[in-house]
Formats: sequence, C-alpha cells, structure tokens
Amino acid sequence: MLKIKTAIDWEYFRPILEEAVNEEPKGPGGRPAYDVILKFKMLIIQKMYNISDEQLEYQTNDRLSFMRFLDLTIADDVPDCNTIRYFREKLMNKGYIEQLFKSFDAKLREQGYIAQQGSIIDASFVEVPKQRNKKDENDQIKSGKIPEEWEKPENSSKLSHKDVDARWTKKNNQSYYGYKDHVKVDSKSKLITKYKVTDASVHDSQVLKDLIDGTDRSKTVHADSAYTGQDDIIKEFEVIEEICEKGCRYKKLTDEQLASNKTKSKVRARVEHVFGFIENSMNGSRIRTIGMKRAQCNIGLMNLVYNMRRF
Repeated sequence: MLKIKTAIDWEYFRPILEEAVNEEPKGPGGRPAYDVILKFKMLIIQKMYNISDEQLEYQTNDRLSFMRFLDLTIADDVPDCNTIRYFREKLMNKGYIEQLFKSFDAKLREQGYIAQQGSIIDASFVEVPKQRNKKDENDQIKSGKIPEEWEKPENSSKLSHKDVDARWTKKNNQSYYGYKDHVKVDSKSKLITKYKVTDASVHDSQVLKDLIDGTDRSKTVHADSAYTGQDDIIKEFEVIEEICEKGCRYKKLTDEQLASNKTKSKVRARVEHVFGFIENSMNGSRIRTIGMKRAQCNIGLMNLVYNMRRF
C-alpha cells in the first residue's frame, strides 16, 4: 500500500475530481469539504480489499497503515461512510470513473509503461447477490420489463433491492449471476488498457468490437476460441489475429492446429494472471451493489486499482 502511495502522483487526478464534485454552495458558511484526493484514496483502499463503506470508515479509524496511506493522524477527522458513498455516487452519475481510468492509462502510455506491441482480450464474471424471484418475474426481467407488482407504491422498498440488470448464465456446467468484466490487456505489461461492462449473459465475442480500436492496427490480438468468427472486425482494424481455433465433436483439430493453439496460449494465458490477481488479491470477483450503473462504477474502479497495483 505504501509503495502505491509513493509511486503515484495523486495530484494528477485532482482536476478531474474537483470538476466532478464542483457544485454551487447551498448557502453561506458550513463545514469545509474533505479534500477530494483524500476521498479518492479512500475509494482506492476500498477496492484494494473489496470492503463496504461502513468497513472502510471503521478500518480507516482503526488501522495505522490506512492512516499512513491517507496522510492522516489519530487526531484527524475521517470521512464517514455516507460522505464516501455520496462522493462515489457523484463520480458515477457524471461518468467520471471511466474518465479517471482513461486519464491514468494515458499517463502510463506517456511514460512508456504500456509497450503497445500487442493485446490480449478476455472476460471474467463479477457476481452479485442472487435474487430470489418467481418464474414469471424472471421472465419479465429477461424481456426487459419490471414486474408490475414491484412498481406499486407499497412495494417501492422491494424494488430498490431488486437487480433488474444482472443476468444468469452457465459456463462449464456452473451457473453465474451478475455481470462481466471484458478487458483488453497489454500483452507485455499486463496492464488493462480498455474495458467494457455487460451483464453475464452477453457472449464474449459480442464485445470484441468495443475493445478493438485504432491503437491495435497492425498489432497482434490474442484471444481464446470464444472470439472466433469475428472476421469483419479483424479486417476493419487490420489487426494480426492470434485467436485460438475451436474444434467440435465432428471436426477435431489437426495436430498443426493444436500446436498453433499451444503457441498462441503461451501469450494469451497472461490475461489469466490479471483476473487471478483481481480475484485472489483484491477479492474483486464479487460486488454487493444493485444495477448496471453501480456495477460499471465498481468494476471500473476495480480495473483502475488493478492498474495502480500493477504499476
């Protein structure tokens, strides 16, 4: 944690953060606001350990390591959980999380940490608490509707606890409920250069067009066999395609294809190190929020914090 504190120029983020929270005062006087860098660094700590707002407040008051990271002393006031929640909601509602990620990415490129010799694309599940709905309610949610019973005034509290954006999916006979973090990773540095958040039911290949851009032109793009069949996108951006080939029951892969897949996988496997670190060191494979907007905010922060730790 202290290495991150000293390695990163936190003032670099100040203009974006101050623009995000800038608003007209409601009246004269009042308590001075906490510094935006302090609140931003608290969000960074929160995603490092994937803890709740309440735990963030408690642990900041309790742990000297957190205080050192935040440049606080025992005598200083610590922003409470509601202050942090309000600050994060402002960043989320104004779309500044992705802007912070892109700004840090630009800084890494400027300093030469992103080699830009090639990319790896993959996706990982980010689960949320499972919803206990009736079958007809799930059918309405899948069709993009909110069950009429939930929209009644007397059920307003129930609706606020229902996630109508998350979806179920199955992979390798295991069911998942929540969202997907689709990422493009620099093959040399293993830094995340671009990401896209969808519900869990969206197939990996459908997001390829959102991850590949002009920076990939004439460079290699590694991916697993889930991304096959995207020839139009590959041709449009003129990338050097290094996608593993897929066999099936009636058409087995040849020895040459298997050897080619093995060679490609030596590079492609590096993206699993990214997801492994997020899941094992940051506990980032699960979030406790409701709705797509908050999922995008939390997953975006998670990807930003991973890049900081990798840096």
